[in-house]
Amino acid sequence: MARFLLRRLLLTIPVLIGVATLVFSLIHLVPGDPVQAMLGESASPQDVAQLRTKLGLDRPLLQQYASFARGVVRGDLGTSLRTNQPVTGIILERMPATMELAASAMVVAILFSIPLGIIAAVGKGTYVDHVATTVSLIGISMPTFWLGPLLAIVFSVWLGWFPVSGRGTVANLVLPAVTLGAPLAAILARMTRASVLEELRELYVMAARARGVSEARAVFAHAFRNSLIPIVTVIGLQFGSVLTGAVITETIFAWPGVGRLLVQSISARDYPAVQGCILLIAVTYVSMNLFIDVLYGFLDPRIRYE
Repeated sequence: MARFLLRRLLLTIPVLIGVATLVFSLIHLVPGDPVQAMLGESASPQDVAQLRTKLGLDRPLLQQYASFARGVVRGDLGTSLRTNQPVTGIILERMPATMELAASAMVVAILFSIPLGIIAAVGKGTYVDHVATTVSLIGISMPTFWLGPLLAIVFSVWLGWFPVSGRGTVANLVLPAVTLGAPLAAILARMTRASVLEELRELYVMAARARGVSEARAVFAHAFRNSLIPIVTVIGLQFGSVLTGAVITETIFAWPGVGRLLVQSISARDYPAVQGCILLIAVTYVSMNLFIDVLYGFLDPRIRYE
């Protein structure tokens, strides 16, 4: 098991280096002069030169990259041009709100999708299956930038059940979590249905039923348990999508997380903060993939020796 973990960790290192390199390239891929874009066309040459020196853009590219890499290793992502505060500190202040929203969205998705997928698989071809499939298709078809305002209009403006913006109470969390978790729930429900349905056709499930095992035990203890790997894969991969979708959802509901910070930094042309937010999202996505790879080894010990 130790060799399995070590191999996965070593394979992650080149990916993280590539991610950091792409994030560093962001400011150099911007058309034109990024410093001029930050300050505007009316900025004086002295101000432009001063900001370029502050950002280190007057040095050779390799030196800039080496300085950026050393800063990332130390946890130093530079200073925000908008607030003049360390980017790392700003992100750490916003991170709990984003993780709270992402975790809530995942809980909403799992609570609705797993039972729905299992029921649809057990009742294949029935009315329940058709309804579950239709609901999941509707969920996949609704983008968050449309679903969020719709939920806000219905449940905040018309009914007045939940606040439309801000953070602080469980009520503030409901609409953003549902908005972010609905598309994931739809995808996860379809994957659960397909995976459980495939396992229900296996001989070991038929043998368990022939031995007199109850239907519930045959479904949950045998079929569902052995269908967890593709389901866990979808959950892990979609967690990165949840963080990406949080950019839109946090903006819609004025949720004070990293996604909203990213949008505000882009609007203010605060490139150090933009780089820090993108790097955080990318590293979180890669880390989740690593966690899923390791989890595979516990769900199916055969994977450790492949």
